[in-house]
Amino acid sequence: MRSRSRTEEFVAFTAAHRRDLVRTATLLCAGDAAHAEDVVQITLTRLFLAWTRVRRADSPLAYARRSLTNAFLDEAGRAHRRRESVAADPRTAAAEPAASPEDVVLRRLVLDALATLAPRQRAVVVLRHWHDLDVAQTAEALGCSTGTVKSQNARALAHLRSVLEAAPDVLEALS
Repeated sequence: MRSRSRTEEFVAFTAAHRRDLVRTATLLCAGDAAHAEDVVQITLTRLFLAWTRVRRADSPLAYARRSLTNAFLDEAGRAHRRRESVAADPRTAAAEPAASPEDVVLRRLVLDALATLAPRQRAVVVLRHWHDLDVAQTAEALGCSTGTVKSQNARALAHLRSVLEAAPDVLEALS
């Protein structure tokens, strides 16, 4: 009986937060929907196995985001992931609402810019600017110091500015 309620709690949590986790993973994976789904599945498996600990956390969603970020960084460090290639563009297969052509261009530009960042820098940017976590929360989620978050964020934003400034024609067309 106890395992049934545990499973039901986990299913309810997953139903409520899976979409958020997929969006975060998609940003971490720079738009690669297939890789994002893999990272989410790894995360959900880990969460299920540790559900007793997760449900006692102050914020199970924050716990899940930290687990997701760790799964992404683990996967990013694997050599086989760097050698794989996808024949079809998985980014076009994502189930997103129809967007205007300008939104599609801007989305592609941002995801391409995110793809140029190192995985840890990408994680800092997503946590700080997508999830609006403060420096201390981001450091806790990544298991590093606040100084590391600040320096990684500064470097990442400088890099993103330079990448985006290199595409002024696209940005100008969006204005």
